[in-house]
Amino acid sequence: MENIIQLLPDHVANQIAAGEVVQRPASVVKELLENAIDAGASQIKLIIRNSGKTLVQVIDNGMGMGASDARLCFERHATSKITNAEDLFCLNTKGFRGEALASIAAIAHVELKTKLRGESLGTAVKIEGSKLKSEDVVSTSEGTSVAVKNLFFNIPARRNFLKSDPVELRHIMDEFHRVAMAHPQINFSMHHNDNDLFDLRSEPFRQRIIHIFGAKMNEKLVPVQEDTELLKISGFVGKPEFAKKSRGEQFFFVNHRFIKSSYLNHAISSAFEGLLLPNKYPSYFLNLEVDPKSIDINIHPTKTEIKFDDEPTLYALLRAAVKHSLGQFSIAPALDFERDPSMDTPYDQDMNKVSLPKVEVDSSFNPFRTQSKAAAKSNVSDWEGLYVGLESKSNSDFNSISEAQFESDALQSSIFEKASIKSTQSTFQLQNKYIVGTIKSGLVVIDQNRAHERILYEDYLQQITLKEPVSQQLLFPLRLEFSTQELAVVKNIEPQLVQAGFKFSAFDSETFELTALPVGVQDTFISKIFDQLISDVQNEVPDFNFSQSDLLAKSIAKSLATKNGKKLSIQEQEFIINALFACKEPTVTPHNKTIFITLDGSYLDSKFN
Repeated sequence: MENIIQLLPDHVANQIAAGEVVQRPASVVKELLENAIDAGASQIKLIIRNSGKTLVQVIDNGMGMGASDARLCFERHATSKITNAEDLFCLNTKGFRGEALASIAAIAHVELKTKLRGESLGTAVKIEGSKLKSEDVVSTSEGTSVAVKNLFFNIPARRNFLKSDPVELRHIMDEFHRVAMAHPQINFSMHHNDNDLFDLRSEPFRQRIIHIFGAKMNEKLVPVQEDTELLKISGFVGKPEFAKKSRGEQFFFVNHRFIKSSYLNHAISSAFEGLLLPNKYPSYFLNLEVDPKSIDINIHPTKTEIKFDDEPTLYALLRAAVKHSLGQFSIAPALDFERDPSMDTPYDQDMNKVSLPKVEVDSSFNPFRTQSKAAAKSNVSDWEGLYVGLESKSNSDFNSISEAQFESDALQSSIFEKASIKSTQSTFQLQNKYIVGTIKSGLVVIDQNRAHERILYEDYLQQITLKEPVSQQLLFPLRLEFSTQELAVVKNIEPQLVQAGFKFSAFDSETFELTALPVGVQDTFISKIFDQLISDVQNEVPDFNFSQSDLLAKSIAKSLATKNGKKLSIQEQEFIINALFACKEPTVTPHNKTIFITLDGSYLDSKFN
């Protein structure tokens, strides 16, 4: 039998390795940014075109490379970060496996320009599909520029699996946020299709968070600080009242490297126990510093999962640190062991002699002493003066009192008459949550929140897709603040928002203004509507077949629908019932949840057997 095992060609092996390292354009961004940081750069510029499908370019002012290093860096397992196996257990750099540039060059067109500090000329290398196309001496600035073009050009199947541009851009921004927050001392900038998205200067960690997620984040942060021999913790957690429905604002950085850890995340959730509403997740931005020898980074291709030597101890320290911070800043009840004793009640009274209080008594006072006639007469006249003017009003006051009593009697006498009138109503509200109505076969029980959501959904969907936009002008423009990433979501769906009745006057880096709202939408609900809308767009991960109009209608309906717990009038109950059964699909909500159930006569009869 012939041998069937053979060595794979280098270009095939590189493409297989690329499948592990490069999953989407965001993977290229991560690898290039980390290489720039390892090169000692203080200024890093990221340029993106068409959400990374056409171009991903990173320019840094790091140490640069010589001509031989510029060629060798594209070989597999070529790295300057480690020299032997022992180095794997004491890593202080980002990249170390020597596969990033080789994998990227296997599936894209790569142009590298680099120059060592102090040199007059640099090197330019062009590679397409792992094949060296050219190598030249060029005049370039100090540092390195890597341009990755036409990603997956030689693997069409992988390119077809990429998501829409907004989704891929969101993944790129996620990676950019993680790297930028892990290194607040470095200047970062990001540009997409000639638009400046971020320009982050060297700054404290708190300011870096605010500049990434918006100015409104400042009031949400609670500082966390703990320093032990095993673990150093610094950073911030979000206040419980600002918890979100998604885990988007949860960041762990271990030795300046972003990681994911469900175990440590549980420690944070445990510290917030009793402070969060159901299905709400706290925000946190925490830096953890441990001995590099106590962790293993090389357990996952993306290096976002690491292994700790003593996880239970880290869990306890992290939980205690967060819980202490929440208590220290009056977020949760806690004993204050650092109070100022000078503010306590002074119990030491050695300097002041204790003495009984003195009570002075008028020994000459006699309550039974008879008053003089003049004083008695004066007192009588004073008392009579209190009744001056009351005689003329006594009759009118009596009449008013009688009228009040008569009205009360009339109300009492008509109780049964009004009860008989109200008994003709066909609906009533149960627990301020359900509307109960009568039908021919028995009873119908309707969830008022879900019913109103279905009504509003079909109304707004029809308005967005079929009708001309109808707006109500605002007397003063309404200005809203969001992070750059959230603002990008709003810009992406701006045409659908305009069709729904919203009108925008200006977009800034972190704010936008509204001059008109859809008819029936109050300005007090606008912030809630946009928070819900942005959350829905980010969580549903829209693809090519995604209907932004449908999601917009769902978000507005969910935000404005009558909430359970609200007492409804008879007219409101009847309106919801009539409008619900006039809908095209009255049985389920836009999210396929049951709206009503029916109880027929036979079911009721069975309960009385």
